[in-house]
Amino acid sequence: MIRAELPPYSSDTNELRQAFSHFPSGVVALLAEVDGETHGMVASAFTVGVSMDPPLVSCAVQRSSTTWPLLRGAERIGVTALAEGQGGLARQISGKDRFRRFEGVQLRETGSTARFIDGTPLWLECRLYAEHEAGDHTIALLEVTALGVLPDLEPLVFHRSDFRSLQLAPNDLG
Repeated sequence: MIRAELPPYSSDTNELRQAFSHFPSGVVALLAEVDGETHGMVASAFTVGVSMDPPLVSCAVQRSSTTWPLLRGAERIGVTALAEGQGGLARQISGKDRFRRFEGVQLRETGSTARFIDGTPLWLECRLYAEHEAGDHTIALLEVTALGVLPDLEPLVFHRSDFRSLQLAPNDLG
């Protein structure tokens, strides 16, 4: 066994953010219609399979978010897993200009308040199940009420503070 010497964490949030960036994650958009207007946010701190019964997913939301208080009040929230090549769209939706977030974006609706982005590998229609404070974030547990998949589309991945495409490792090909 090799003994590892790890330097203690110095409470530098930039150092922590840079360290966390080495763990790749998928990118989702959470969207809902509230008072006749579509609202949405992008998250990479998203986890599927939190529970199978009931079917739960989770998302970590910054407590300073001004969009989450709007979404959390919707009857249903649409979770869209973004597809490779949609990094620009992720930046647009997470932009400060709320009026341009959905400019040119093809949205889908299912008859509920949930909204989805077209041309993506996964859609989950959810309702808020529970929330838990977690430091400067809120962990939102969302119960899946409906879903759709396009299995031929690849997901967008966030890694080292940039958007990337998922690729098979060379030894996994063929």
